Amino acid sequence: MTIRVLLADDQPLIRAGFRVLIDSAPDLEVVGEAADGLEALDLLRTTRADVVVMDIRMPRLDGLETTRRITADEHLAGVKVLVVTTFEVDEHVAQAIRAGAGGFLGKGVDAAELMAAIRTVAQGDALLSPKATKALIGRFLTQRGSEPVNPERLDALTHREREVVALAANGMSNDEIADQLVVSPLTVKTHVNRAMVKLDARDRAQLVVVAYQTGLVRF
Repeated sequence: MTIRVLLADDQPLIRAGFRVLIDSAPDLEVVGEAADGLEALDLLRTTRADVVVMDIRMPRLDGLETTRRITADEHLAGVKVLVVTTFEVDEHVAQAIRAGAGGFLGKGVDAAELMAAIRTVAQGDALLSPKATKALIGRFLTQRGSEPVNPERLDALTHREREVVALAANGMSNDEIADQLVVSPLTVKTHVNRAMVKLDARDRAQLVVVAYQTGLVRF
């Protein structure tokens, strides 16, 4: 199955470079390019893209607000967002994930990392970010800028679901969690999906945010 990708970046050279890399993969295809968030929203309704590779700083409508609008639009419910930006600062990381982005990368990543990130975000299977970015998420979410979440929210989870959410929040993939808990990856995925429903998390990235906000995982 081919993953359809929309590029949203105000720099034509960046878009051209990403297009060459992405189109070189047999399972990835660039189906559109947007120079700002408003153009990206318009294209999403006609291209049926699976993943948007989104810059943060763009004219007219930035990547953060564009991501919020995508996640709030029921007609775009299946669209995943991968934020790829030059500005790897903690506020942007936290805001992007809260807005509904499935992952966050700096533009210094190599081609293999970018393509792996697109595939992972398309599957909704993991929060994709460098270790340093993950640390920034944890730091920002435990500071005063983060809205508190009642820890009792976790009462809806079973003991095993809590275990799985905590391990996912520590950056482990389904396969790694399965190895540690001695269960199948399918079982892990089931626990993750049930936890997302119970905690009203749109995807795995937001599940990680809830894990930090409730204190299940601490920086």
